[in-house]
Amino acid sequence: MSDELLSYSHRHYGMDHERYEWSMLQDRAPVAWPEDKPLALWINIAVQHFPLSGEKPEVAPPGALTMPYPDLRHYTLRDYGNRVGIYRLLKVMAECEAQPSLAISGALAQRYPKLLERLARTPYEWLGHGWNMLAMHAGKVDLEVESNWISQTRAALEGFTDQTLAGWLSPGRIQTENTPELLVSNGFTYQSDWVNDELPYAFKTRAGNMTCLPSCLELDDVFVLTQNLHSEDSFVQQVVDAADFLIKEGGEHGGRLLSLNFHPWLVGQPHRIRTVREILDALLVERAGAIWHAPPSHIIAAAAVQ
Repeated sequence: MSDELLSYSHRHYGMDHERYEWSMLQDRAPVAWPEDKPLALWINIAVQHFPLSGEKPEVAPPGALTMPYPDLRHYTLRDYGNRVGIYRLLKVMAECEAQPSLAISGALAQRYPKLLERLARTPYEWLGHGWNMLAMHAGKVDLEVESNWISQTRAALEGFTDQTLAGWLSPGRIQTENTPELLVSNGFTYQSDWVNDELPYAFKTRAGNMTCLPSCLELDDVFVLTQNLHSEDSFVQQVVDAADFLIKEGGEHGGRLLSLNFHPWLVGQPHRIRTVREILDALLVERAGAIWHAPPSHIIAAAAVQ
């Protein structure tokens, strides 16, 4: 192997980039959550629009339409999430007194305005979730095109809520080399695409600093149920196992974070909504003394990310 492959300006201890300061979890100052609870819980609901037609992106997002056009089978299943599944999730969240955030595709402002009006009546924090699930921030997307996706998403969603959007979760948790700068330039203060940690951390961009609040991929419902093909009961057990381990670790070494991501078209099904309720009962009732459940911006503030 030639030296030119091993010698370059960004080669140093840790990651070969300058997006964040390298550190291992065990070496950091401990985080203290409110009431000295060892575990913070962030629940997110991904409210998405999958277009039936359009140019296919270089990288397909999880849950993408896969059959030849018109892929009505998969399109209508995703549509089910916005017509049926989301309302079941909102109901169970309210009954369990959960505080999920809502990551929303900007195109839903045009496609499902009544849904956006309903979501605006919740007390939940909104995140930008890309324009739609074909607008993938991947590869060599034109800079102006990507910037427009982000600015249009912000404008469309803020047309339905009094909130000023602070957070962003890209479709598929995928970014281009320009995405962080474009997010900061468009007023976003945190993003959740990088899944390399279990606590919020400071994230550098050429346009200014922001926070990364990692959204756990391993316990994402799509990842567990449709990619790993685990059962619903196994999904519940994996969440409980993670919570119990993090509660113990948090009590010994400082606060930890558990993040869960739910998709209405998947867990809003009548045979899976029980799964969501079992997870919420296990975390918010049975382990209430050890878990601080809060919106993402509150978790970032409590972590005092520098």
